[in-house]
Amino acid sequence: MSLKHVVGATLIAASLLAAPTVSAKQKLTGEQQLAKILDGRVAGKPVSCIPLNQSQNTQIIDKTAIVYRVGGTYYVNRPNNAENLDSDNILVTKLYSSQLCRLDTIQLRDRTMPSMWNGFVSLQDFVPYTKPKTAK
Repeated sequence: MSLKHVVGATLIAASLLAAPTVSAKQKLTGEQQLAKILDGRVAGKPVSCIPLNQSQNTQIIDKTAIVYRVGGTYYVNRPNNAENLDSDNILVTKLYSSQLCRLDTIQLRDRTMPSMWNGFVSLQDFVPYTKPKTAK
């Protein structure tokens, strides 16, 4: 290997060491996560209850909201005590009817230690988000 190649390789190695390191992907805030989920959807009139037995998916948005998917509609609930919400929690819901309603409470369990309770949240109105109908 010639001196020219050694110097070139050394310069490349030095520039790589001097380059700023790329940090791990920054974690989105709860509001940013929610905005990403709801992108392209339009809010409807809030409702007091949703049919939980028809919910296909439930997602916890840290310290922000719970999103319930019923068909093509996403229902967003921003409960009191939202600061207790953590995506590592398990939602324990006790229903008194076939619907989940405003003022119902949901207990939170630690996913890593299911015997540990992490508090509760008290639900508010559910805001439905749907994709806008396209004109034909």
